[in-house]
This record gives sequence, C-alpha cells and structure tokens, in this order.
Amino acid sequence: MTMTLDTPSAATSENALEPKPYRWRWPALFVILTGSVMELLDMTVTSIAGPVMRASLGGGTSMIQWLGVAYTLAMVSGLLTGGRLGDIFGRKRMFLIGAIGFVAGSLLCAVAVSPEMLIAARVVQGLFGAAMVPQGLGMMKEMFAGKELQSAFGMFGPVMGLAAVGGPILAGWLVDADLFGTGWRMIFLINLPIGALAVAAALKFLPESRPGGSLKLDIPGALLATTGALLIVFPLVQGREYGWPLWIFAMMAAAVVVFGVFAWFEKRKSRRGGDPLVEPGLFRKRSFLAGMATGTIYFAAFSGFGFVFALYLQLGLGFSPLKAGLSGVPMSLGMIVGMGLVQAVRKHGRKVLHTGALIMAAGVVALLLILGPETGPWQLAPALLVVGVGSGLIMGPYFEIALSGVEPSEAGSASGALTSLQQVGGALGMALLGTVFFDAGTAGPTDAAQRTFWVVAVMVLLTFAVGFLLPKRIRDVESAG
Repeated sequence: MTMTLDTPSAATSENALEPKPYRWRWPALFVILTGSVMELLDMTVTSIAGPVMRASLGGGTSMIQWLGVAYTLAMVSGLLTGGRLGDIFGRKRMFLIGAIGFVAGSLLCAVAVSPEMLIAARVVQGLFGAAMVPQGLGMMKEMFAGKELQSAFGMFGPVMGLAAVGGPILAGWLVDADLFGTGWRMIFLINLPIGALAVAAALKFLPESRPGGSLKLDIPGALLATTGALLIVFPLVQGREYGWPLWIFAMMAAAVVVFGVFAWFEKRKSRRGGDPLVEPGLFRKRSFLAGMATGTIYFAAFSGFGFVFALYLQLGLGFSPLKAGLSGVPMSLGMIVGMGLVQAVRKHGRKVLHTGALIMAAGVVALLLILGPETGPWQLAPALLVVGVGSGLIMGPYFEIALSGVEPSEAGSASGALTSLQQVGGALGMALLGTVFFDAGTAGPTDAAQRTFWVVAVMVLLTFAVGFLLPKRIRDVESAG
C-alpha cells in the first residue's frame, strides 16, 4: 500500500537520499563576500585618489576619467562571459583564476610608473574581477537551500552597503596616511594580503563543481557589445582633448551600427540553436526595453554624480582625500535608508521609483544651489542625505520592476543583461559628466560643478519620465507568464 511511504523506515530512507548540506558553506560564503568586496572597493577608490594619482604620474584630466572607465568597461566585457566560464570550466577554478589575476592586476597598479601603465593595469583588474565575482552566485545556490539561501543572499546587501560607505573613506585614509611612503599606491597594495588570504581560504573552503563542457562561449557577441560601448565612451572621454574633430562623432555614430550588428548576430545565433549572450526575445518586450533605458540613464547619472562630486571636493574645495571620502558618507547612509524603505512600500511598484527620482533630483538641485568656495561638509550633508534616499528608492525596486515582464526561461539572460547594463551606464556617466565638468573652460570649479549637477538633475528627471514605460507593479519572475 502507498501508506507505507509514511512509515519511519521509509521516511528515514527518503531522508537518507537527500544531499547533506555542504560542510564549509558559511566559511565559503565569507570567501565569496571577500571577493565581491575587493571588487567593489576598487570600483570606488580612484574617484577619491584620482587627483593625487594624476599629480604623481602626470597626464591630462582624462586620465582621471579613464581610471574608472577602463576598469568598468573591462568588467562589462568580462561579465558577459564570466558566468559562462564558470559553468564550462568549474566555478571554484574560475574564482581562483579571477582572484589571483585580480591581485596581480592590483600589484601592477601599485607599481605603475605612467598613466598608460596604470590604466592598462586597471583593465587587468576589471577582466579578472569579472571572472571572479559571478562564480559566487552559482556556488551559493549549490551550497545553500531554503531559508539558509535567503539568509546568505540577505548578507550581501549590508556587506556591500558597508563596502560602498567604507571604500572612499578607506581610500582617503590610505592616501593621506602615506604608509611606508607609498601614498596612493597603498590603495592597491592592500589587495595583496586580502587577496592572498581569499585565495588560500578558497582552496580550502569553496566547493568543487563539475565542468559542463557542452556549453559554449559567445565570444563574437561579447566583442561586439564591448566594441559598441567603447565606441561611445572613448569619444566622450577624449573628444575634449582632441578638440571634438569630426571623426569623434563618427565613432559615436558607428556605435549604433555595431549594436545593431550585435542584435542581429544574437538573433541569428539563437535561431541556429546556439547560446547567445542575450535572448533575442527580450528585445521584443517593451517592459524590458524600458528597464534597459531607465537603468542606463539612472546609473549614468548616479555614477557620474559621485565621480564629479569627489573631484570637486578636492579640486574645487581643497579637501584632502580623507575629508572628501568622509563627506560622501551622508549620501551612502541615505541610500541605505532608501533601500530599507523599499520593502515597506514594495506594493506600490514603479511609484516608488518615481518618488525616488523626484527626491533625488530635488537633492541634486539643493546641493548645487549651496555650492561655494567656502562650503563645508556639514553644509553639504542634508542635500547629500536627500540624494541618497532618493537614489535608494530608485535602485531598490529597479531590478524587480525591470524583470517583471520577463518569462522564467529568460530570467537568467535578462538578469545578466541588466547587470552588465549597470556597468555600462556607470562608464557612460563618468565619461559624459566628467567631460562636462572638465570642459568648463575659464569657469571656476564651482561653476563647473553646478553646470554638471544641472545635467545630473535633468538625467534623473529623464529617468522619472522613461519610468512610465515600466510595469506598474512588481511581479516575481517566477510567476511571470
């Protein structure tokens, strides 16, 4: 009788078939978090240390932009294939390769003797960071289940939030402290002991995963996407120094053609049964396209604002790197508050994002109106707090809303596309708004910053407008259909 399934012996047999939880799952999670924190810290440090690096190595103002843009674009290029590499060759192996390469890139940054060498080393960091970070998600799903998996994912938000707050402060302190006479180089040297410990712990605690050899990389697709992004970013960064010749605008026009070829190639690859980077069907979904447009504008405004603000504090107000890092804390705290509020108002869907955009725009306008040669950190704090709260209300629900109209079978591809888009938007923002700031001509730093922040406010309001194309309500991807 089927009732025998409920007998103790049968239940015991059934439980025996269930896989046991991975023994070292919590130490392994710590290793994964360490890798993610290293990557995030190095994304933020150059906006604080950039002016000091330029004074040390020489180069034009575009060098400061390239320190962030090169790293971010390299991350985009690597992220497009990083997760797939883990599926093919094994996640632990790729995490180790990424971590070792990231540490090597950090060492190259620390010993750089020219702007070109430093920028090239930043590319190395970005590429290997992109090989390391995506492996964590897959390993977490292998190690945890149920409530433990939720708890593991729940640790990411606070840890990344602390890293975002602490990164600029740590960078500023390391530069000002000039430990062992290393100056700005210590912001990269600190990765060496941390990375070495992460590699040693990864060898001990990360689970082995079986490679899946049947999967293939979409190398042409990744190259097309990266080329398209570079054709936009390079003119924005270098156009000012070259005097905006015609070929600069031709490059930006060529980017449109390259992205068109990318879309055609992905569609063709899918029809032939291949593994495209992005499912072509996503480009036929209005909600997803709206999510891409909204995300590009917002992340460009957010990253560009943070980049220019850190530069203005040092170049315009004469703040030390540490003082500049500490001055940004109110914005980071505001973001944590804003993202914390999202769950309480989640049912309101895109209205939360719209509210956040209006709050952020108001904060940016308030900030630019109080800027002046004698402005101090405490005068900046209230406006920065408002900017942070608004930004948190945008970022908190963004990914859920953008994925609401996506089918379950497309969720992985869509999530990867939006994550890459976040990086592309950040690179565009640093390139565009950095150029607006440095292209002020005879205007002083305060006038240049005010002009730039007006552009930021317009971009945030554009985020508000495009947001009306997003789904009204948040719908779990699992229930989309």
